[in-house]
Amino acid sequence: MWIPNWYNAIGLVGVVSWIVIVIGSVVLHELSHGWAAIKRGDRTPIETGHMTWNPLVHMGQTGLIMFILFGIAFGAMPVNPSRFRGRHAEAFVAAAGPAMNLLLAAVCIVLGAVVEVNANQIGDPLAQNLYIFFRLGILLNIALAMFNMLPVPPLDGSRILGDFVPSFERLWQGENAQWLALGIFILLFIFAGEVIFGAGAFVADRGIDTVVGWIGSQPQP
Repeated sequence: MWIPNWYNAIGLVGVVSWIVIVIGSVVLHELSHGWAAIKRGDRTPIETGHMTWNPLVHMGQTGLIMFILFGIAFGAMPVNPSRFRGRHAEAFVAAAGPAMNLLLAAVCIVLGAVVEVNANQIGDPLAQNLYIFFRLGILLNIALAMFNMLPVPPLDGSRILGDFVPSFERLWQGENAQWLALGIFILLFIFAGEVIFGAGAFVADRGIDTVVGWIGSQPQP
């Protein structure tokens, strides 16, 4: 079978694919926050120069170090909630990032299925390389969406829940709350990673197989 054991692919193609996917996904995640904030009346992302495709602006030194050490990165998009217009605008802005990751995962599922169905026409090794790229794209973006939706500062899930439940937001405004949040964040990053990335792999497998089945059931011209 031409399909590689993609989750064990650690060669040059896997490394290059991972770098491109991580950086691209982080940038689009943060830009989505910026676009949503601007739509809700906050021009802070524009005024601070963060509406850019430059990954170093979004990742900063901390994100770059995390990427080098752990192969994963997070970014930041400055916003000013006091400028937001509309009910639950903060939740809308916070949810925009994970929503972008889910959209990217969906696109990768479709493209990965197209590659699998047309592998013979595409030919090796291009088909294998594309397959690895889109599979990793699904895995990473599902993992990013899940991790960011956890209700722990500074993750998006905490801002969404805090917008709907003010008492939850006040819980993290105490004197030592930021250190508690940091500790929980680190523990989640260490111990929940296997579960989250496992879920990403599951979605990649089932997602592409489902779309392949759907494409294969269509009448050929």
